[in-house]
Amino acid sequence: MAEDKIYIKNKKAYFEYHVLDKYTAGIKLLGTEIKSIREGKANINDAFCTFINGQLYVRNLHISEYSYGSFYNHEAKRDRVLLLNKKELKKLLTRGEEKGLTIIPLALFISERGFAKLEIGLAQGKKTFDKRETMKERDTKIEMDRVMKR
Repeated sequence: MAEDKIYIKNKKAYFEYHVLDKYTAGIKLLGTEIKSIREGKANINDAFCTFINGQLYVRNLHISEYSYGSFYNHEAKRDRVLLLNKKELKKLLTRGEEKGLTIIPLALFISERGFAKLEIGLAQGKKTFDKRETMKERDTKIEMDRVMKR
């Protein structure tokens, strides 16, 4: 197994949303998709989760085509099934229907056993003044770190 860990984060998620709950879900992938993820060629910035026929799907998760794949290659932006317990799915379904709550992917990583996992969060959208507050906090933290290094 490779020493360098694959951990692809959704950097905009914590800026755009207040994350209330976090879950770790498996993803149902094709062979060329997991190979592309292991190369680090995935993007989750535009992705979101939705329920279709009682199953949770992740949409707009971009996994680049595998460079050595032939006609077996996959579509880059297809809908992929997320694997969770029935209890967790039911909880997400009921909480996700509440006004203003959505399910967003936070990070894509490879587990210790070699499986691709997606960390998803039940989130509520931030208002513009909340975003300004987040930027202000980040700037003061950077400034404090800069002063502490001296």
